[in-house]
Amino acid sequence: MMNPLVLIFSLIGLGVVVACSNATETKKIPPSGAQKSTANPVVDNAPTNEVKAAPEEQVVEVPANLRNALKVVVEATDTMQFNVKEIRVTKGRMVSLTLKHVGTIGKAAMGHNLVILKKGVDMAAFAQAALGAKDEDYLPTQLADSVLAATKLLGGGESDTIVFKAPAPGVYDFFCSFPGHYAVMKGQLIVE
Repeated sequence: MMNPLVLIFSLIGLGVVVACSNATETKKIPPSGAQKSTANPVVDNAPTNEVKAAPEEQVVEVPANLRNALKVVVEATDTMQFNVKEIRVTKGRMVSLTLKHVGTIGKAAMGHNLVILKKGVDMAAFAQAALGAKDEDYLPTQLADSVLAATKLLGGGESDTIVFKAPAPGVYDFFCSFPGHYAVMKGQLIVE
């Protein structure tokens, strides 16, 4: 017969193991199209220090300024939608933002970018100026000082990553500057 103290300590140890294994739950954002909500905020609430092994098991060194960067992935679709309408970040935090065009239509017909304007810049006026900037991928060079950060123009299946430092607290508009897209492909970067 088993000693009652051994049995009690064994059960307590099993409880600790089960509790610890449940404490490492990860939260996943559903892929585009799986969520009906038009708002899918990205919130800056925990620093990340991810270093992933390369296929050959080599460790990739993350640059010092990106070790605690908020990693944001925004998907753009052939139906002119961003899957994220709000991004929250703290002032001074580095942001690594990846835009993925998850559609299949090329950039000549359904190009997407993500342009973050500086505080107070009129998005409609910028979009109007972008109409005449086809040769500049709809990012008018004469308004470059109005842009906080911008990805390149993408066609279906392409992606681009930009890195920037979160500016002073406030609300900053982001949108797609491809002709006709800004009315529905837009959101806000909220710096706290």
